Amino acid sequence: MATKKTTTETKVEKQLSPLATRVLVRPRITEKAYAVNALDQYVFQVTATATKTEVKRAVEEAYGVSVVAVNMVRLPGKKKNYGRTAGKRSAVKKALVRLKKGETIQLFQAGI
Repeated sequence: MATKKTTTETKVEKQLSPLATRVLVRPRITEKAYAVNALDQYVFQVTATATKTEVKRAVEEAYGVSVVAVNMVRLPGKKKNYGRTAGKRSAVKKALVRLKKGETIQLFQAGI
């Protein structure tokens, strides 16, 4: 009787640095964000206490790209009505990151 040889494959996931997980919340995938992709710029939502240097280091560590410049914008929360209930959207801080000429981040190219 022949024995079946089994192999186990393990996926090795890339571990993000603690700085990247603390600073970067999520990429902002909007029409305006896609428009600036042509200019080698990418938009990320970041924590409210994040600084430009922290965002630069976090993006470089997480995606392995060279960051040229970082611009930050605070978007205030807005009052919204949900049916009869009044509510408020949270304030958001976003970072516009410009990469070295010719470099890209694959997440934005996937067309999610």
